Amino acid sequence: MSAAPAVAQSQDVVPVPEAAPVPAPAVAPVPAPVAAYNPPVPQMPSPSASLYVGELDPTVTEAMLFEIFNMIGPVASIRVCRDAVTRRSLGYAYVNYLNANDGERALEQLNYSLIKGRACRIMWSQRDPALRKTGQGNIFIKNLDEAIDNKALHDTFAAFGNVLSCKVATDEHGHSKGYGFVHYETAEAADTAIKAVNGMLLNDKKVYVGHHISKKERQSKLDEIRAHFTNIYVKNLDPEVTQEEFTQLFEQFGLVTSAVVSVDDEGKSKGFGFVNFENHEEAQQAVDALHDSDYKGRKLFVSRAQKKAEREEELRRSYEQAKMEKMSKYQGVNLYIKNLDDEIDDERLRAEFEPFGSITSAKVMRDDKGTSKGFGFVCFSSPDEATKAVAEMNNKMIGAKPLYVSLAQRREVRRQQLESQIAQRNQIRMQQAAAAGMPGYMNGPMYYPAGPGFPPQGGRGMMGYGPGMPPMRPRYAPNGQVAGMPMPPGPYGQGPPQPYGMGGGYTRGGAPRPPP
Repeated sequence: MSAAPAVAQSQDVVPVPEAAPVPAPAVAPVPAPVAAYNPPVPQMPSPSASLYVGELDPTVTEAMLFEIFNMIGPVASIRVCRDAVTRRSLGYAYVNYLNANDGERALEQLNYSLIKGRACRIMWSQRDPALRKTGQGNIFIKNLDEAIDNKALHDTFAAFGNVLSCKVATDEHGHSKGYGFVHYETAEAADTAIKAVNGMLLNDKKVYVGHHISKKERQSKLDEIRAHFTNIYVKNLDPEVTQEEFTQLFEQFGLVTSAVVSVDDEGKSKGFGFVNFENHEEAQQAVDALHDSDYKGRKLFVSRAQKKAEREEELRRSYEQAKMEKMSKYQGVNLYIKNLDDEIDDERLRAEFEPFGSITSAKVMRDDKGTSKGFGFVCFSSPDEATKAVAEMNNKMIGAKPLYVSLAQRREVRRQQLESQIAQRNQIRMQQAAAAGMPGYMNGPMYYPAGPGFPPQGGRGMMGYGPGMPPMRPRYAPNGQVAGMPMPPGPYGQGPPQPYGMGGGYTRGGAPRPPP
């Protein structure tokens, strides 16, 4: 329903003609207000301007990183991540810029650059662990040439998409292990790289490229493969066993697809070989029947064939387990004694500690020449006896020296305790320095540049205090006075005190010495 007009035509109303437009009065221009001075407010770094810097040398500090990254643009803060107890560097840091453009330039210009002889690896910081651990877009490359480093790998795979991170695995000496990882921004780029590079030659070596599989998934697959093995390993063979006899020994358990006795360059048997069956049940039956059995006067060792890395890992795990069992066995019963006289031997050490309980072993440590090192160990049969011996024998005079007796500890535990004590002492010193009004050290592990300007006007050496940078020492004038500070007056209005050897004293004859 249409709205009714404001004035109906049926009513006897004379329409009023429109009035002519009245020109607006001239208004004098208002002068623009004077802009008030607002002091510069320090900008906060945007969430997307944070960079992760990895593969760092343990000696790299926040100040070193500031000098490098501040050349790109203003740095808001830098933090080198450290162990909570030992304060050792964990090998990575976070650099926060005031704007994201500087972060992008730093990523382009400084990625894989050398910092104290090691190529750093820079990527955008991803705080959400769920996004980091999804594995989407992450690929695995193996059979790499030793000459290929992080930068070469990055340049090779950057043609297929935006690379977030790239790394070649290295050993403790920095040598390549022959495999690496490339993390793309999208899964499509990862698929394209796999199709293009898998099976290709890089530095005359055929590489394998595939999707990255997490360690947990790989372990479950390996466990499944191990449970259904068909290849077995046989050792302790008689050197006279021929290839035909070796094959006939295992054919009684099923169809053998391959059997080989390892020989040297001269064709002589090395005493071990491998046998592969068609199915797992036959291989398992051969292991159960022939392991620890006698064959031609020798006891055979027959088990599932393992790769070298798997055997080393298994041996390492068993060694660590035996080590922990030994530690738990002697925990609280083994004593460490030092400050021993050179004349004290094992029998004398045992005789001194026998009144406190049953001793299972007593040993004085000696060097290659048989000279005592001044310390030894005594092991008791129960913790109560060991505790009583510590209470009675610690600081007791044996010969000309007081003994130091305590519970024996592993070297790693002692080192950790010493590092913890040193860290506590350093913290106490820093607190005392802060209470005395000394600047620096109490601002946390972050490194902030001094002042609102970047870099500071004073140049290098004027970046302010931060972790790893000692406070400035006062400069002294030749008369021992702190530069820029007046000397305090001496007692009874005698003027400022003079340092030793300066003027104001007396000569040997008693005459006053004039000041210099």
